[in-house]
Amino acid sequence: MTADWTRGIYAITDATLLPDDERLFAACERALSAGPALLQYRDKSADAVKRWRQAAVLAGYCHDAGVPLIINDDIALAMRLKVRFGTTIGVHLGQQDGALDTAREALGPSAIIGATCHARLDLAERATADGASYLAFGRFFASHTKPEAPPAPLTLLGDAARFGLPRVAIGGLDVHTMRLAREAGAELLATVHAVFGADDPAVAVRGLQASLGDAARK
Repeated sequence: MTADWTRGIYAITDATLLPDDERLFAACERALSAGPALLQYRDKSADAVKRWRQAAVLAGYCHDAGVPLIINDDIALAMRLKVRFGTTIGVHLGQQDGALDTAREALGPSAIIGATCHARLDLAERATADGASYLAFGRFFASHTKPEAPPAPLTLLGDAARFGLPRVAIGGLDVHTMRLAREAGAELLATVHAVFGADDPAVAVRGLQASLGDAARK
């Protein structure tokens, strides 16, 4: 695993942008070559066979790259992958996608478990108590992926420092807006389109890292 996953670019896949195995695998391999802090596999389909097939390949890529793979909203899939790939597997849970304490018990004390907190500090407080590894807030800017999500003020990131966990900013982050979120307190900058909507995800990750003043890991 990377020495420090708590700061940097958090790349999230999208089944619309990457609709088949070939494009998903190629894009993620390129993104991982630039050393993001985390990669999240996000597929909301009901096709469990596809999700296992794709997640298992990405887990192998992430293991080789030393970048943790986070599974979106599927504790069972994360558990299945953890048996095979170990501590590089984590899970991200929305408010309706399973209990954090259940995920912590299932995946163990060292697993990365993220929580969606929207724009609410009370949700962040609860997630912290239930064993979250990081707290995700947003959207902060106009979002391609979730345009209907209510906006959150950037001041929320500073207010959330009280919980002592890495803060993730998500929603409309790109090379122009990431610096604003970082300056407001976000350690992790999560994006779909700024990485996987680009012609070359590796170039995109490096450009985002440069915009933050972060040294590329590779």
